[in-house]
Order: sequence, then C-alpha cells, then structure tokens
Amino acid sequence: MLLSVVLCTYNGEKYISKALNGLKNQALDKKKYEIILINNNSKDKTEAVCREFEASADNIQYRYYFETKQGLSFARNRGIAESKGDIIIFLDDDAYPTFNYLLSIFDFFNKYKDVAAIGGKIVPDFETQRPHWMSDFLLPLVSVIDLGEAIVEFPKKKYPIGANMAFRKQVFEKYGNFNPELGRCGEGMEGGEEKDIFQRIRLNNEHVFYVPGAMVYHIVPNKRLSMEYIRKQSLGVGKSEILRVYKKGSMHILRSAFIELIKWAVSLILFFFYFITLRFLKGTMIIRFRYWVTKGFLNKNIKV
Repeated sequence: MLLSVVLCTYNGEKYISKALNGLKNQALDKKKYEIILINNNSKDKTEAVCREFEASADNIQYRYYFETKQGLSFARNRGIAESKGDIIIFLDDDAYPTFNYLLSIFDFFNKYKDVAAIGGKIVPDFETQRPHWMSDFLLPLVSVIDLGEAIVEFPKKKYPIGANMAFRKQVFEKYGNFNPELGRCGEGMEGGEEKDIFQRIRLNNEHVFYVPGAMVYHIVPNKRLSMEYIRKQSLGVGKSEILRVYKKGSMHILRSAFIELIKWAVSLILFFFYFITLRFLKGTMIIRFRYWVTKGFLNKNIKV
C-alpha cells in the first residue's frame, strides 16, 4: 500500500518548509509514501522554497507541479490526478505532522478495510497566544479538531477538516472529486468543498473515522485572529453553505436555513452562559460570528 500526501499551497513560502520537513522525517518507511506538491499560482517565493526542498529530499518520492487554475479545489483535484497511491492524504501548507503521522494513517487503513476516509487531530500552534475572546466553540475557525484519544467514527454532523484528512483513492473514482465551484480561491475565504465531498461519501453509507494518532500542528498567525479576518472568514462560511445547497433546490435551502436558526438558538444560549459567568468577550464573539455567517448565507454574491 502506498500513501500519497498532497500538499497544496498558495503563497506559502513562510510556513511550507516546516510541513515538508515534517513529512521528510517520518517513522514510516520512505518507500511507502510519496509527496505531491501542488503550487496553485503562488506569487511569492514558494516555488524556490519547494525546489530547495527537492534538492535535499533524500530518498523521498517527491514531485512538484504548478496548477494554473486558481482555487483550492482545482489544486486538490490536480493532486488526485498526479497521485500514485492507494490512500490520498491532504495536508495544509501551514500544518506540520508529528513523527508517527503517516505510520498511524498507514496502519489504520491497512487494518480497517471498510473505512473510506479519516480525519486526524489538529492542534493549534498560535504565533503568540490564544485570544481571550476565542471560546472552544470557535476553535474550528482556526482548523482545530480534537475528539479525544480513541479511534472513533465521526459523529453524523461532524466532518474532518481539510488541513488533515485522508481518503481511499477509490472514493474519488466512485463519487467524484472536489467541487471546483466551492472552496478557497486565491485570497478569497469561501469553503464548503470538504463538507460537500464528505456528504457524498456518507450518502452512500461509507464510514468516516477520527484517528488521533494522525496528528498535526496547525500554525495560526496573528493575522488570522484579527476581527477583519474573522469577519471575512465567517461571511465565507455562510456564503459557502448557500452556494453548496443552491443548485440542489428549495428543500435543501430551507433545510440549511432551519439548521441556521437552530444554531442561532444555541448561540444565544451560549451567549447568556458566558454573560452570567462574566466572560463577556467570549459571548459577544459567538454572536458576532453567527451574525456574519447568516449574512453570508443570505447573500451568495457577497464578496469575501
């Protein structure tokens, strides 16, 4: 069994070396995995950094490609096309894996033949410190996921996060690739392509598991914690959801709108909880986040 690690990058010169070196120094035999680097039209020195790594990649199966179609879904789909592995792993360019990362994924898929996809644990690596306003409920904004230390199936309403996920290659052969109409494009903040592919998998009764041993650290730069960035990201969450369901018809739109109302109810409960426990910033930020998401959901043409 061969693992293909697809690392997509856009202007990732600052952090991508850490991701690449983490993949280079793995417990798994180097013959059992390959690294596929997809440069998605980077304007900085990303290419030079990747070429420098290539020159020092001792006995690593490493291939570099330049994808001209802008967008994370296009880049990921290019990675799928270029991969030779039975298992395709997606890692963000600002995430770096632990030593046993690939070994954990290899062992899991080798043991559980009926599982289609997995997501691993993602631990935040804040450049400074976690802001006071960030409650546990908002940690997914910085791609954090932690379901504990046991291997378990993902709950029905939860999905792996794109910074750390893996699929059997046959999943894409059966159910299609990432939807290029969804996902980030350049500096844009849209998403939804990951939720879309996992929903397609689950509609066919496939299993998606959480594997804590497949752990990465996700770098959270200060700019990702600014109010303007969080606002745009939240608008993108809402916009991505309406774009995802828009072509599916009115029933899907109404269902998503109903779910949004439920989330508003939960957000208000959390707000009052934080208010009475004198944690005003956390409560206020949950409401602001929900407002921005709803605003994006109600305007699929909003610029983010």
